[in-house]
Amino acid sequence: MKVVAVTCVKNEGPFLLEWIAFNRLIGVTDFLFYSNDCADGTDALLDTLAAEGVVEHRANPAQGRNYQMEALKDAKRRRPVKAADWVWIADVDEFLNIHVPGHTIPDLVAACGDPQAISVTFRFFANDGVETYQDRPVIAQFDRSHDPDIWAAEMAIEVKTLVRSDFPLQYFGAHRPFHDPDRHSPHWTDGSGRPVPERFLRRATRRRIRAFPASGARQLASLNHYALRSLESYLVKNDRGDVNRENRAFDTSYWRDRNDPAVSDRSIQRHLPALDAEIARLKGLGRVGAFHEAAVAAHRQRIRELLAREDYRFMADALRAAPRVPVAEAELCALLGLS
Repeated sequence: MKVVAVTCVKNEGPFLLEWIAFNRLIGVTDFLFYSNDCADGTDALLDTLAAEGVVEHRANPAQGRNYQMEALKDAKRRRPVKAADWVWIADVDEFLNIHVPGHTIPDLVAACGDPQAISVTFRFFANDGVETYQDRPVIAQFDRSHDPDIWAAEMAIEVKTLVRSDFPLQYFGAHRPFHDPDRHSPHWTDGSGRPVPERFLRRATRRRIRAFPASGARQLASLNHYALRSLESYLVKNDRGDVNRENRAFDTSYWRDRNDPAVSDRSIQRHLPALDAEIARLKGLGRVGAFHEAAVAAHRQRIRELLAREDYRFMADALRAAPRVPVAEAELCALLGLS
């Protein structure tokens, strides 16, 4: 089974090898990366990985607008996507946690009944008080998330989607593929192998075209989203801005919404021994290890530069002091008189 992972990156150099290694462990065979405006050596590391045959790396074709959607439009005509049996569109801080025996994408596809698409529900993993950036697997450092059935005040949670090559595709979205609902009704399941809700399938609820109720939807797989990582890395993320679209800030509200440590889940750490070995193997390819170390050094240097600024020290203090309750949840509790 040929599975291609497609992603957009900007200043994600220290985290690339873990994400590539992890996805290789779960069955991804090919990678198509789009990068833009990198200042930490991300593009140089990707070029080195491309020279070793590990990934395909392209400059993002977007011209100052929606970087991700322009890249996905371009990806449709690229060889790795055209040759793939399945396409997996995800970000470098998102890890597909497959719960079925074998823990690979082929195992998940079989468990879901070989559908044309599988939409897997997010779980946002909290910072949980981790201050300092460390050059070791993110999945080993963060193991607490919100109640998996409820995020903030929402029971409908966003998804990311595996897409089979025969899906009646109009275009790829970042969270789901789009088709003509009046002409096609593809075989499409959630992370428990159940048909996705009809309103999601037909895009009948405009506000939730990328989400559906999370309850019962993750028996076979879920998506671990490490949007915060360490406090130091979050400052760098805020400085970088959103790789996928312009003028989006990662502020205290964004942090609070994703820093709910209500539940512990270490299931993804089953992969750690094999992950460490695969990262070491990748580092041993040509100059990959040297370019990874350069990206780590650049990340640490940017942390020092930001913490030397009063505005970022203020932000760090605000994040430390922020309640570990999502904004919408706090507002709902106040409305119900529970706060």
